[in-house]
Amino acid sequence: MLNTMTTNRLSLVKLKQNQKAKVLEILGGVGIKQRLLSLGIYPGREITKISHFALRGPITVKVGRTTLALGYGMAEKIIVEII
Repeated sequence: MLNTMTTNRLSLVKLKQNQKAKVLEILGGVGIKQRLLSLGIYPGREITKISHFALRGPITVKVGRTTLALGYGMAEKIIVEII
């Protein structure tokens, strides 16, 4: 049986610079979900990856009109779909 609902799911850290995506899911516990929600990152929200630093450094993203720097571990738990 074929899956007709195929999506291109990947971690935020895998996006290329200036690539836009929609948040599908946030992996982890209540704490990280609440922290990201307070920053404006939640399922359904569009975000743009601005830049990243080499060797597991911070990831810079644009959420709405706000630019945020997220730690690599936190960014890795944000599952997105390229739009």
